Amino acid sequence: MGVLNVTPDSFSDGGLYFDKQLAIDRALQMVEEGADIIDIGGESTRPFSDPVPLEEELRRVIPVIEAIAPKVAVPISIDTYKAKVASEALQAGASIVNDISGLRFDPDLAKVVSENGAGLILMHIKGTPKTMQLDPHYEDVILEIKQYLKESIKKAESEGVHPDSIVIDPGIGFGKKLNHNLEIFRRLRELEELGKPILVGPSRKSFIGEILGVPVSERLYGTLGAVAYCALKGVHIVRVHDVKAVRQVLDIIDAIESGF
Repeated sequence: MGVLNVTPDSFSDGGLYFDKQLAIDRALQMVEEGADIIDIGGESTRPFSDPVPLEEELRRVIPVIEAIAPKVAVPISIDTYKAKVASEALQAGASIVNDISGLRFDPDLAKVVSENGAGLILMHIKGTPKTMQLDPHYEDVILEIKQYLKESIKKAESEGVHPDSIVIDPGIGFGKKLNHNLEIFRRLRELEELGKPILVGPSRKSFIGEILGVPVSERLYGTLGAVAYCALKGVHIVRVHDVKAVRQVLDIIDAIESGF
């Protein structure tokens, strides 16, 4: 999954693709580089960020989705927790909703996904982007994530979302300290008990910076290490900025695992 942030303030590539044509060009480039899904977001959810007004989020993402959808053969995902944004994005050509809140922030989102027959990514978050990194605490991080996601899955399916269209995401960096993130990686296999494909988004995240002592611009190699680990732990989708490099890492792992 290639990340396309049409925002001025995302933690890694904020402002790079805020221009519509640059966003379109980047989406096409990511497909050429091997992206299987393009994930488009119009609101930064970095730690301590403020929400973006609904109309502004729509203004950012809908024209880009409308422009990209006829040009790419891969699915487009809308990274939003707002039902109205999801609805308009699905009408514009998206086919997946990537909800960082696991259906906690907008009670109408599951219904929108169900009515459109869309895919749904359910992520775990502790708190909100504004508050999640203040002082997150867990008794058992994986058990609490599993319980949270189990409730998200139940809500989605009760609202008519097809069970086979749901993906789960433990939410690396979303209300987690370094030790929590590392424990999630080590125990990824435990998420298989929920019976859904697993997505992980390690790309350029702060845990890499904490371990290696490098800024966001120098976290490619750390990202590749995390991605390789995810692949070997049975993760189905990785959400990344550096599509070309990650595609090559995954192709090598696939060749070794399955025989070329």
